[in-house]
Amino acid sequence: MDKSTDRIIIFDTTLRDGEQSPGATLNVEEKLTIARALARLGVDVIEAGFPYASPGDFEAVQKIAHTVGTENGPTICGLARATKADIKSAAEAVKPAVKGRIHTFLATSDIHLEYKLKKTRAEVLAIAPEMVAYAKTFTPDVEFSPEDAGRSDPEFLYQMLEAVISAGATTVNIPDTVGYLTPSEFGTLIKGIKENVPNIDQAIISVHGHNDLGLAVANFLETVKYGARQLECTINGIGERAGNAALEELVMALHVRRQYFNPFLGRPVTSEAPLTNIDTQQIYKTSRLVSNLTGMFVQPNKAIVGANAFAHESGIHQDGVLKNKLTYEIMDATSIGLNDNQIVLGKHSGRHAFRTRLEELGFDLSETDLNKAFLSFKDVADKKKTITDWDLEAIVNDEIQQPPELFRLELVQVSCGDNACPTATVKIVTPDGEELTDAATGTGPVDAIYKAINRVVNIPNQLIEFSVQSVTEGIDAIGEVTIRLRHEQKIYSGRAANTDIIVASARAYMGALNRLYGALEKRKVNQDNLSVTV
Repeated sequence: MDKSTDRIIIFDTTLRDGEQSPGATLNVEEKLTIARALARLGVDVIEAGFPYASPGDFEAVQKIAHTVGTENGPTICGLARATKADIKSAAEAVKPAVKGRIHTFLATSDIHLEYKLKKTRAEVLAIAPEMVAYAKTFTPDVEFSPEDAGRSDPEFLYQMLEAVISAGATTVNIPDTVGYLTPSEFGTLIKGIKENVPNIDQAIISVHGHNDLGLAVANFLETVKYGARQLECTINGIGERAGNAALEELVMALHVRRQYFNPFLGRPVTSEAPLTNIDTQQIYKTSRLVSNLTGMFVQPNKAIVGANAFAHESGIHQDGVLKNKLTYEIMDATSIGLNDNQIVLGKHSGRHAFRTRLEELGFDLSETDLNKAFLSFKDVADKKKTITDWDLEAIVNDEIQQPPELFRLELVQVSCGDNACPTATVKIVTPDGEELTDAATGTGPVDAIYKAINRVVNIPNQLIEFSVQSVTEGIDAIGEVTIRLRHEQKIYSGRAANTDIIVASARAYMGALNRLYGALEKRKVNQDNLSVTV
């Protein structure tokens, strides 16, 4: 890769750092689905996971490397601590990719050295280049991150970067691990690195940052002015704590403000050439996919992809937009792939038309998934007068992106009213094939359903979030329900869509419970295997 690149490299860590969001755990197939979407989006690097962390993570990275890491696809990256075991695991996982990268890291801030690593500066300064050189024996593409660089002594940071570049690092990533820096500070840090690391021209400067103070995107854009050429970000800005820098915000800021950023990349001010390789019309679909699979709700006023991002309620704004969109819009909704609702299919549409439209929307379904989605489409089409692209997206996501049905909901029935006691009856098939029916009362129909389900499933949990959104307008709109459960300090999410929000609520709850039950069963198997080994 050209170290003097005049464009911005987009490094997506949705599947690694993004998945660390509470409740956002994904299975292998869900990760693969997102990886395919990221490839269509045009990201340069996919950090697919932390292979040494678990067998599941290793499998996901390896499968993504094999399936998505094609000759014309993105670089597939695996994260590794600066240890031989981690690095070897990452190397094996990314090996199937045509372009594989190992991303290794070691903390450099005094607070991390003293309390986490319990090592001296001299010790980590010896370890890091040795591990980079070891990673280099597996792949020519090695990235190194001095963890907590934002709070590290700059002089020590310069020494570390010079050493790892000499050892073979092709990218050096400067992380604001705790979201502490302001834009001017981050820019100054990158400027200092450019001026004080003698061999910095042999590596690409990358930045990684968290949004604890709401400054991640602003920080990254400032670093671009001083020489950062790779931005590490996530879809919808998901990630630990307050999340990461949001890919869609960074990309569209660089897209809309090209003339401002062009000179910093050595381009003529008037150049219209894109600053990234991202296909911006894939942004909205990718955002929705990640939101649906992780259960991480996108707030309505979220920049770029929020429901209100292109909405105008003020009369003055509406009047201006009707006369000329540029009066109150700095970008067109179509530039992110957001189109006006339109009738695309109806209840008389056939399977071929359904498949063709889904392919146009970016879905690549197997025959089994297509059949499931088509049956659901027909059911919805009988209830709704008009079917929009958004409806199709909700139908497909609901049918093919549910967790394995360990417990299967066969029936849900409620009785409620202003002078009645809300009562719910459910019939559930257990993982053992036993069919159980139970009923419960509650403060409302959804509360009654969840109590009835809990009586059957019998897994202790705490409901910490319940949200309902309408996919489209109208009394017959599909409702999307997202819930999150807590069990032993871990969070599990569930999502479902249906024209009946009571049914959607029940299915979303079952989805979260199935994720929880699956995790408990997996833990039990691992413990059994461990006891046998011991």
